[in-house]
Amino acid sequence: MAQDRFADRHLGIAPDDLRPMLETIGVGSVEELISQVIPASIRLRKPLDLPEGMTEYEFAAHIRALAGRNRQLRSFIGMGYYPTATPAVIARNVFENPSWYTSYTPYQAEISQGRLEALLNFQTAVISLTGMEIANCSLLDEATATAEAMLMMYALRSREAVKEGRNILFVDENIFPQTFDLLLTRSEPYGIEIVRDDFSTYEFSGREFGAVVQYPAANGAVNDYDDFTAAAHARGVLVAAACDPMALVLLKAPGEWGADIAVGSTQRFGLPMGFGGPHAGFMATREAFKRNMPGRIIGVSVDRLGNKALRMALQMREQHIKREKATSNICTAQALMATMSGFYAVYHGAEGLRRIAEHIHTHAAAVAAALREMGFRLASELFFDTLEVEAEAAVVQQAALERGINFFYPDENRVRMSFDEVTTGEEVLQVVAVFAEAAGRKAPRSVKVPQQAALPANLVRRSPILTEPVFRLYRNETDMMRYIKRLEHRDISLADSMISLGSCTMKLNAAAMMMPLSLAGFGNMHPFVPRDQAEGYLEMIRELEHDLAVITGFAATSLQPNSGAAGEYSGLMVIRAWHQSRGQGHRNVVLIPASAHGTNPASAAMAGMKIVVVACDGHGNIDVEDLRAKAAEHASELAGIMVTYPSTHGVFESRIREIVDIIHDAGGQVYMDGANMNAQVGLTNPGYIGADVCHLNLHKTFGMPHGGGGPGVGPICVAKHLAPFLPSHPVVETGGREGITAVAGAPYGSAMLLPITYGYIKMLGEKGLRAATETAILNANYMSCALKDEYRTYYTGENGRVGHEMILDLQHFRKDYGVECADVARRLMDYGFHAPTLSFPVHDTFMVEPTESEPKAEMDRFIEAMISIKRECEAIAAAGEEQKADNLLVNAPHTAPEIASDGWAHPYSRMQAAFPLRWVKESKFFPYVSKIDGGYGDRNLCCTCASLHEEE
Repeated sequence: MAQDRFADRHLGIAPDDLRPMLETIGVGSVEELISQVIPASIRLRKPLDLPEGMTEYEFAAHIRALAGRNRQLRSFIGMGYYPTATPAVIARNVFENPSWYTSYTPYQAEISQGRLEALLNFQTAVISLTGMEIANCSLLDEATATAEAMLMMYALRSREAVKEGRNILFVDENIFPQTFDLLLTRSEPYGIEIVRDDFSTYEFSGREFGAVVQYPAANGAVNDYDDFTAAAHARGVLVAAACDPMALVLLKAPGEWGADIAVGSTQRFGLPMGFGGPHAGFMATREAFKRNMPGRIIGVSVDRLGNKALRMALQMREQHIKREKATSNICTAQALMATMSGFYAVYHGAEGLRRIAEHIHTHAAAVAAALREMGFRLASELFFDTLEVEAEAAVVQQAALERGINFFYPDENRVRMSFDEVTTGEEVLQVVAVFAEAAGRKAPRSVKVPQQAALPANLVRRSPILTEPVFRLYRNETDMMRYIKRLEHRDISLADSMISLGSCTMKLNAAAMMMPLSLAGFGNMHPFVPRDQAEGYLEMIRELEHDLAVITGFAATSLQPNSGAAGEYSGLMVIRAWHQSRGQGHRNVVLIPASAHGTNPASAAMAGMKIVVVACDGHGNIDVEDLRAKAAEHASELAGIMVTYPSTHGVFESRIREIVDIIHDAGGQVYMDGANMNAQVGLTNPGYIGADVCHLNLHKTFGMPHGGGGPGVGPICVAKHLAPFLPSHPVVETGGREGITAVAGAPYGSAMLLPITYGYIKMLGEKGLRAATETAILNANYMSCALKDEYRTYYTGENGRVGHEMILDLQHFRKDYGVECADVARRLMDYGFHAPTLSFPVHDTFMVEPTESEPKAEMDRFIEAMISIKRECEAIAAAGEEQKADNLLVNAPHTAPEIASDGWAHPYSRMQAAFPLRWVKESKFFPYVSKIDGGYGDRNLCCTCASLHEEE
């Protein structure tokens, strides 16, 4: 019986649309086009060894069965991951809502005001809880955020400290093991020496630049770091605190006891454990350090009409813009998760968070009292949520498993447990019963709750939290639902229209792939559970690692890197480890084309590499002769090359195999950036081309959503000789036998997202994956040809074709029309479109990528909009001086209040401004604010939400 094929739903081109598209391009078939786009020498000779695609119904049954194989025992493991209660109003209206999870990073602020306000709420909550002056709107996880703090402190060294060679980072011994592993990973390429010791007895030597402590400590102890911090500051040492934000509801803020940087994770603020992620990491610091802070900061500015407007402030801190001078390669945030955590803080407010924090602490204190009564010794009598008990671990574990309970076991004589917001009185009795059995005693029928909190009196929080109006306004579900919807309607997402961002691949995030994320079998799993409790997850991970290796032509995969930039870094660190294993650790030169995305040189710098830039020719290809000369010049120290394929200019370079051979002949390795894999899958692959390692942006090629700027996942695939060096983990066995230390806090990175890519591959199958690539290339060439009389395609291949994206030339618009490229981008908002990638990789151009998911009708609307805007530009030029300062483009975008105002004085009509084409009326999106004054926002930096609700 015939069933729907997933590919027919995922691919946007209907059979009747194919012929007119091919005619516009000037070819007789898709195969003829592909033969003109991809060099014959790198075309795969046989199909990928993957099965046929499942139907959506078959996949739904299959993924539910896998989720069911994950045994959901009650987790008290803690260690940075805790069961939470995600409010249903947030789960339904944000986590499961394509308007939130399909939106892009808010670079185009005028059509991102809802997301920006949600992220501003997150920032405000972090600033309030940490007692700091400025925060970013999320990092990847707590462990990587701590590593970022280390490098930030290193970059903040005074000239004298640099001259003195201060390179020691003190790390307190009582820190999460995954965090310490990340510090080892990131420190080694910089030559940073880590000293791990007891903060209470450590004496500074004068060679330290920074110190890291955990608050509360990994064993649960709430330590007083006042004297330690004072001693550090007296020696010119900065202090970073890795914090639990839920504990900070009851504890003195780190900013109040002298910490310079606070980092952590907001996983406890309503985010599922998800076998390790994604979760929103955070960083907060003092305003004096704001320009050294990695990640994004949301700031309050004003628009053209004087209204408050939000934007990403101080954008030079997106450090990949600094390229090889970067001190971080952060590009992806965890925006969707930060949004959810921000809404969690809004919904509960200060009094709700205090109630939750006291609930957690009270249950921990009750268990502590019962354990003491039975004669057990605790590592600390002062704690928030975590108890470490001296006990025979094997005996306790057996008794705990019989009751369906997981604890953490640091060694054979210690048991650690953490309580959470969903802990019940009955569970407290079960926990106590476990230890009673281990001690050979009768379990008590009830447990008394101590009247006295187990917190140090001098560390109890006195300062208020979340005092801004937004944290008081939305207590009932009706109000909260409407607030979320109000913000949702201020943004453009894929739920509204095509987002044709070149290099960013904003493709369909199919509902069939997204729905498994809501299954408890995936969401409720702690990343450190015994392997026999996670059989469903581990089977999916094994199959996904295999499938990605097949697709890329490699031997092995690591899913640990939790962003594309983290994947770049991981791939380079694996290459570095391979060279070191062969006694060639001196190889540290990486060749990078001038056209490369800025994360490439930033990642190389973080991996301790010396960057040598390779020129591009007039067609945007790598200058092979320049490459050959530089490879020869640096042959004795060449580590490898970072190359994007198809190139960043959207072209399949025909000499790619020659490039690979040049590098290999000089003793280097070839790292292929997987940003453009959407043009390769099923037709060619990095392994077949000859590369040694690639990373994959699962949110670009394999159907994972962007989530307003994250989460991203960046697994790496490697050739056989590099497989032994894949990332390991200090708690869970994973990676290669000689694996580098961890690159993310969780062993499999953001594992809860993996069902998305798993489903994408399983439902498309071999034929569907190849068809998706062919359709992406078809759509890009159709748009390029359809616009050729109006916009020149800046670079094409030898046959005049593009890959899956193109660069449209707007460089003459300023001279010919007096219009900036950014004005055209904002004018597209009036037509209901998110603009393409602006001025990358060539200044004053649009990089356009339609993907395989868009129907011809939507592409035709975009084409018509681009042509209409050009006519508007021509009319401005014809009007002369009178319209130079007041025209459709310079004033774009136009808001509904402006269109409806009584004081319209522009030389064009309201209809021209708001409804420039007939179809715009059918589904009009009104930007919430007009053109934003970015300079004002930077000069008057305000990064909390206090001023947004002054009138309420």
